[in-house]
Amino acid sequence: MLRRNRKVLPEWLERLLGPVEPQLTCEECFTQLDRYVELEAGGLDAARDNPRMRAHLDGCPACEEEHDELLAFLRLRR
Repeated sequence: MLRRNRKVLPEWLERLLGPVEPQLTCEECFTQLDRYVELEAGGLDAARDNPRMRAHLDGCPACEEEHDELLAFLRLRR
């Protein structure tokens, strides 16, 4: 499996190439998004708990938008 050194490539190139690790599908993302956002809103490192989710959100604008809106909503309620 190809492993890229994240410190060598510029960020724009990393985004173009996409993640090295396996990603979630959008359906899997939406199934897990509530828990992920609750961890983030609680101040926990959700990306460490679910790195595949972070990889998907970094590469999928639709899911990232849903994440951002849900996180903003939870933060307003607290």
